[in-house]
Amino acid sequence: MSENPPPPPQSPPPPPQQPYAPQPMTQNDERLWAMLAHLGIILFGFLPPLIIWLIFRERSAFVDDQGKEALNFSILTTIAYIVGSILTVVFIGYLIIFAVGILVLVLCIMAGVAAYRGDRYRYPFNWRIVK
Repeated sequence: MSENPPPPPQSPPPPPQQPYAPQPMTQNDERLWAMLAHLGIILFGFLPPLIIWLIFRERSAFVDDQGKEALNFSILTTIAYIVGSILTVVFIGYLIIFAVGILVLVLCIMAGVAAYRGDRYRYPFNWRIVK
């Protein structure tokens, strides 16, 4: 009978890994994500600023600031849409929904352009719930 060869020597275990630390973002990435936080409100409401702020707030102070600003504005506009929807019973709600829609479109485009330039944009009226 033939004998089996001895197993090859075991390689040493890998060195312990360093704990994960968020990598800082480049300036271009900061501006892009801040712009998307503002422009995402137009199509999807409060979800884009919320997701962007939760994911990137620790990697960039600029995205943290602009994400909070966009999130607060989107919460305010969502409340305005809900009030307008309730008031459609007395027909003033249609006017509120239309006015809020126009304001969201104009202000979010202005905010997106400013964020892409690297400016910290503040909406003319905002309810700063998330600090």
